[in-house]
Amino acid sequence: MHAPVHPRVGTRDVFAIAGPAMVANLTTPLIGVVSTTAIGRLDDAALLGGVAIASIVFDCLFWLFGFLRMSTLAFTAQSLGAGEVREPTAILARGFIVAGLIGAALIVLQVPLAAVLFDLIGGSEGVTRAAQTYFGIRIWSSPFTLANYVILGWLIGQARANSALLLQVVINLVNMAATILLVLVHDAGIAGAAIAALVSEAVGFGLGVIVCRHYAEGGFAVPYRTLLDRDKLVRMLAVNSDIMIRTAALITVFLFFTAKGAQAGDVTLAANSVLNNFLFISAFFLDGLANAAQQLCGRTLGARDAKGFAASTRLVLLWGLGFAIVVASLFALFGPALIDFMTASEEVRRAAREFLPFVAFAPIPGVFAFGFDGIYIGATWAREMRNLMLASLAIFLGTWWALQSFGNAGLWWALLASYLSRGGLQAARYPAQFRATFSSPSPTLRGEGRGEGESRQGK
Repeated sequence: MHAPVHPRVGTRDVFAIAGPAMVANLTTPLIGVVSTTAIGRLDDAALLGGVAIASIVFDCLFWLFGFLRMSTLAFTAQSLGAGEVREPTAILARGFIVAGLIGAALIVLQVPLAAVLFDLIGGSEGVTRAAQTYFGIRIWSSPFTLANYVILGWLIGQARANSALLLQVVINLVNMAATILLVLVHDAGIAGAAIAALVSEAVGFGLGVIVCRHYAEGGFAVPYRTLLDRDKLVRMLAVNSDIMIRTAALITVFLFFTAKGAQAGDVTLAANSVLNNFLFISAFFLDGLANAAQQLCGRTLGARDAKGFAASTRLVLLWGLGFAIVVASLFALFGPALIDFMTASEEVRRAAREFLPFVAFAPIPGVFAFGFDGIYIGATWAREMRNLMLASLAIFLGTWWALQSFGNAGLWWALLASYLSRGGLQAARYPAQFRATFSSPSPTLRGEGRGEGESRQGK
């Protein structure tokens, strides 16, 4: 019996996925720009503050459940590599079930959830009232938003990145058009902005189901026994819970960074907010390559193609480093001009320029943080990723504690330490994980999230 012949992984494969993901990422900030502009034209600072706070709440809330996209992508890519015909449809159905249950729970718990979240944020009475109005409407989009995570992960996992791009762009465009129509034309205020978000996610879900139905082998019919396969469900829940803990640790880093910046005063908070836009720009490119790593590493692992897996890792990191060097150079050269464009305050400009070197350097360690995140997710090394992210969080907090006397500079050093440790720890662990995964004589699709010793014992 001849060994299976695996197609060679090349640069074209990387950018077939990374390219559309980058374009989709670039359209996302336009939603915030349009919403902010539309509400801003109502000339009510409380409404604008309410949208800003509520948007942050939903960003963090939905980000916490990002495992729905990540795990669906990884499982689908692994099934594709393994040549399983019907399993991808079962993965999609399981994802929908989990998304629906979480979305329903968020709706049921919306009152206590809103009370806790807005109490923690502590905005003024007017801002909180506006934010609660927005929250009470947009929370109903939860099942659609989370189901769209599943759809996007499923499409990218099947290397249908262009379809995923189209879907995400449609969601964003519908959101922007509905916001303009409801807020500026029909004068629906902050409720109009929330309804626009709800409508866009519902439209995206409807379109996504049609697209998935087109690509699903044999339609959506999945045998009951296949859908509720105990081993597959246990594995899905284990990977999802590990990714969720990892994401919670990551959210903690950025919320802590924001909170400490706010405590340092309005000028420091504003300067950090301006500089965060630089981080978002670099993240657009690096996250696109992380998507490519998830799909390619998942597919090559499913096919038991160790050379392809290694090639995918190498290509994603090398191209990421190339992008990072270019972006870092642009930040260093044009950063001061961009800062001046984003704020008219001379105090904020001076403060932002002082900390610009941190942002200019950040894309370099960011390559390894984003890249290895994608590799670990694609391979479903979820338990290892969770543990290493918790270690990175400890390093971040420890660095801040040691350097807090340096003020905002110490805070930025801590953030860079989290980037360096996040990527560095995963890079150090990668060889052992690779050996454990590909040295096993049997497919590891039931145990990639386990440690090296457990994988070898086949527990």
